[in-house]
Amino acid sequence: MNAALPRFLKSAYRKEPLPAFLITIGVVNAVIGGFGDRWSLFTLGLGTVGVAIALRWWIISQKRQPEAPQPVAQHYLPYHSSNSELPPLSAPKQRRRRE
Repeated sequence: MNAALPRFLKSAYRKEPLPAFLITIGVVNAVIGGFGDRWSLFTLGLGTVGVAIALRWWIISQKRQPEAPQPVAQHYLPYHSSNSELPPLSAPKQRRRRE
Protein backbone atom coordinates (compact mmCIF):
# COMPACT_ATOMS: atom_id res chain seq x y z
CA MET A 1 0.00 0.00 0.00
CA ASN A 2 1.25 3.45 -0.87
CA ALA A 3 2.34 5.53 2.14
CA ALA A 4 0.63 8.66 0.83
CA LEU A 5 -2.85 7.09 0.73
CA PRO A 6 -3.33 6.78 4.52
CA ARG A 7 -2.15 10.38 5.03
CA PHE A 8 -4.58 11.57 2.35
CA LEU A 9 -7.47 9.65 3.91
CA LYS A 10 -6.71 11.00 7.41
CA SER A 11 -6.53 14.53 6.05
CA ALA A 12 -9.82 14.13 4.16
CA TYR A 13 -11.61 12.72 7.21
CA ARG A 14 -10.32 15.51 9.45
CA LYS A 15 -11.29 18.35 7.12
CA GLU A 16 -14.74 17.12 6.03
CA PRO A 17 -15.82 13.97 7.86
CA LEU A 18 -19.40 13.68 6.53
CA PRO A 19 -18.62 13.83 2.78
CA ALA A 20 -15.63 11.50 3.22
CA PHE A 21 -17.79 9.00 5.09
CA LEU A 22 -20.51 9.15 2.42
CA ILE A 23 -17.94 8.67 -0.35
CA THR A 24 -16.58 5.60 1.46
CA ILE A 25 -20.06 4.11 1.87
CA GLY A 26 -20.92 4.81 -1.77
CA VAL A 27 -17.73 3.28 -3.12
CA VAL A 28 -18.19 0.14 -1.02
CA ASN A 29 -21.79 -0.21 -2.18
CA ALA A 30 -20.80 0.32 -5.80
CA VAL A 31 -18.02 -2.28 -5.60
CA ILE A 32 -20.24 -4.87 -3.91
CA GLY A 33 -23.08 -4.21 -6.33
CA GLY A 34 -20.78 -4.28 -9.37
CA PHE A 35 -19.11 -7.58 -8.51
CA GLY A 36 -22.30 -9.22 -7.25
CA ASP A 37 -24.44 -8.29 -10.26
CA ARG A 38 -26.79 -6.30 -8.05
CA TRP A 39 -27.39 -3.25 -10.17
CA SER A 40 -29.66 -1.54 -7.69
CA LEU A 41 -26.90 -1.60 -5.04
CA PHE A 42 -24.39 -0.41 -7.65
CA THR A 43 -26.70 2.46 -8.63
CA LEU A 44 -27.31 3.35 -4.98
CA GLY A 45 -23.55 3.43 -4.39
CA LEU A 46 -22.92 5.69 -7.38
CA GLY A 47 -25.77 7.95 -6.29
CA THR A 48 -24.33 8.18 -2.78
CA VAL A 49 -20.91 9.10 -4.16
CA GLY A 50 -22.51 11.77 -6.35
CA VAL A 51 -24.42 13.25 -3.41
CA ALA A 52 -21.25 13.24 -1.29
CA ILE A 53 -19.26 15.03 -3.99
CA ALA A 54 -22.05 17.61 -4.38
CA LEU A 55 -22.13 18.09 -0.59
CA ARG A 56 -18.38 18.57 -0.47
CA TRP A 57 -18.51 21.10 -3.33
CA TRP A 58 -21.30 23.00 -1.54
CA ILE A 59 -19.34 23.08 1.76
CA ILE A 60 -16.22 24.36 0.01
CA SER A 61 -18.19 27.05 -1.83
CA GLN A 62 -19.78 28.18 1.46
CA LYS A 63 -16.35 28.56 3.08
CA ARG A 64 -15.16 30.85 0.27
CA GLN A 65 -18.31 33.01 0.34
CA PRO A 66 -17.51 35.63 3.01
CA GLU A 67 -14.97 38.12 1.80
CA ALA A 68 -12.78 40.23 4.03
CA PRO A 69 -13.83 43.87 4.30
CA GLN A 70 -11.86 46.38 2.29
CA PRO A 71 -9.18 48.08 4.40
CA VAL A 72 -9.71 51.78 4.94
CA ALA A 73 -6.82 53.99 3.88
CA GLN A 74 -5.20 55.88 6.72
CA HIS A 75 -4.20 59.46 6.07
CA TYR A 76 -1.61 60.89 8.41
CA LEU A 77 -2.23 64.47 7.36
CA PRO A 78 -5.57 66.10 6.66
CA TYR A 79 -6.44 66.83 3.04
CA HIS A 80 -6.59 70.62 3.55
CA SER A 81 -3.08 70.99 4.97
CA SER A 82 -0.75 73.28 3.09
CA ASN A 83 3.01 73.14 2.74
CA SER A 84 3.51 76.32 4.82
CA GLU A 85 2.24 74.54 7.94
CA LEU A 86 4.79 71.76 7.73
CA PRO A 87 8.28 72.11 9.21
CA PRO A 88 11.24 71.79 6.84
CA LEU A 89 12.42 68.22 6.40
CA SER A 90 16.14 69.00 6.21
CA ALA A 91 18.22 71.18 8.48
CA PRO A 92 20.35 73.90 6.88
CA LYS A 93 23.85 72.71 5.99
CA GLN A 94 26.57 73.86 8.31
CA ARG A 95 30.15 74.19 7.23
CA ARG A 96 32.65 72.14 9.11
CA ARG A 97 35.65 73.89 10.49
CA ARG A 98 38.95 72.26 9.81
CA GLU A 99 41.38 72.35 12.65
